[in-house]
Amino acid sequence: MAAAFSSDGEAALRRELRSAVAAAPRSDLDGFYEMGRAAAFVRDGGFRKVALQFPDELLADAVGVAGRMEAATGAQMYVLGDTTYGSCCVDEVAAEHVGAEAVLHYGPACLSPCRKLPVLHIFGQQPLDVGRCTEVFRELYPEQQSCVVVLSDVVYAHAMGALEQQLCPEYPNIIFSRLVCGDPPGPAVPGEERKFGRQFLVKAAGGLQDYAMFYVGAEGLALTSFMLTWNCCPFSSFNPITGCGRRETLNVNRALMRRLYLVERARDAGVVGILVGTLGVAGYLTVLQHLRELLRRAGKRSYTLAVGKPNPAKLANFLEVDIFVLVACAQNSLLDSSDFYRPVVTPYELELACNPAREWTGNYLTDFRDLLPGACAHVELPPAVPAAEAVPDVSLITGKMRATHLCDPLTSQLPPSTALACRDQTRALAEISPAASFLESRSWQGLEQQLGQTPVSKAVQGRRGIAIAYEDEGCEQP
Repeated sequence: MAAAFSSDGEAALRRELRSAVAAAPRSDLDGFYEMGRAAAFVRDGGFRKVALQFPDELLADAVGVAGRMEAATGAQMYVLGDTTYGSCCVDEVAAEHVGAEAVLHYGPACLSPCRKLPVLHIFGQQPLDVGRCTEVFRELYPEQQSCVVVLSDVVYAHAMGALEQQLCPEYPNIIFSRLVCGDPPGPAVPGEERKFGRQFLVKAAGGLQDYAMFYVGAEGLALTSFMLTWNCCPFSSFNPITGCGRRETLNVNRALMRRLYLVERARDAGVVGILVGTLGVAGYLTVLQHLRELLRRAGKRSYTLAVGKPNPAKLANFLEVDIFVLVACAQNSLLDSSDFYRPVVTPYELELACNPAREWTGNYLTDFRDLLPGACAHVELPPAVPAAEAVPDVSLITGKMRATHLCDPLTSQLPPSTALACRDQTRALAEISPAASFLESRSWQGLEQQLGQTPVSKAVQGRRGIAIAYEDEGCEQP
């Protein structure tokens, strides 16, 4: 725990960036990074300034890719450094700093729709042994009438066509998902699933629960999000790096129990910190406003915090906050907060805690856009209930009574005058807030001026040098 709150930076200084295509010849950069498609995107759009966003593992090739793109298009290429948030999201903020007109996003992506700039995703064509993947699929699903949906990591999407040609003649009920960058046009047809940038049509009469899921890719946040969202479906996977397949043994129920415990913590919280984990995903401003209104109606105080990539050291500065809610893309929302001083929940978990009309149905949502008005999972807030008529509720963690009713939106806001109180006999006014009250209870509150109370003294010269060896050390005789 102590290491999570402080670091000497040695790990960052010694870290080596390894190229994912280091084993391939440099001439293969054109194929791996799809230079032709990227150059056509820049030329057709008439862009003169383009931002190139690489994850850490591909950053070693950034100079070579930028040079070839400038030679092919005549446009100025700017390589983005450390991303503001997760590398899977398009960093529009950093791109706007250089006045970029478009973004080329390389490597794994969450495929969340962007708000401002045109984006071309180039995942990087990681190698996939289609023959070995086909053998593993046959071993995991020996019954040829099995209903299976095939999902893949974006870096293996280029090989899904070859895998489909191998399996479709043998398995008539197999469905391959398609990648969709941004919001797909038009409304969804009955039986169509659109989540995480994937789109597929379910044909079975029983719906998605009659299907199994086969994932092509390594274990990671994408697979975890899939398993929590489609927790009614059994999962199996094929890891192209190791060439091994398995039935996923991750106990989803245990993961859900952990998340439901965080929901209970959110119900007990009085002060909630809203962490802005994205500035590029469409709808993030709307969900921020929605969460503020939800917390206000629930009688909780909220603070909006923009801290970049959250870590234990940053969030430990806000001790007055009881719990944090992270507004981020679907892959980065499930933050493991076991090392954090306060828990971090998702917008969906906060809704479960504060919206009495939302009930737990077994379905888990990681995309915050599903909660917004007009979305598939939006639930309106019920009318306010007087405190005298509210049903008593007991916390399962503290055993104390807590309020479960929503405040009246017309009366929940205190007039500005009631937020001020007389601080002393001089009639000085001070604003009352949970953060200020918490600060007063701290044993250390920072420097105080104490004018007129501290005697004035002349400045004297102190020690000179550095802490390891001051100039006057060793001069005194025993």
